[in-house]
Amino acid sequence: MAETKNLCAQIPLALHQKICAEKEKSTLTLSQYVEQLITEYYEIKEMKPMAQTRTLALQISEELFARIKKHVDSTPQLTQKAFITDLITKALDVIEAQEQINE
Repeated sequence: MAETKNLCAQIPLALHQKICAEKEKSTLTLSQYVEQLITEYYEIKEMKPMAQTRTLALQISEELFARIKKHVDSTPQLTQKAFITDLITKALDVIEAQEQINE
């Protein structure tokens, strides 16, 4: 387990209430939830500018969505976006490697 350090900050009451309400919807501890929020923030901040990104939207079955959500929720530092992006990247890497072999 990674070494940890406490982080304490005063925030507006309305923001605190919003965070607590959203945290209650998850199965995470407060520490895990805040870590996830901060991690997601920095992932977004480090992304390419929006002009260079595209949105991929698709509908999936409720069962598949529940499976994805269960996995993401059980992995505190994993976001849904990171999980799906990693799956797509790995699948494309396999396809492209196979195409190179076939050339």
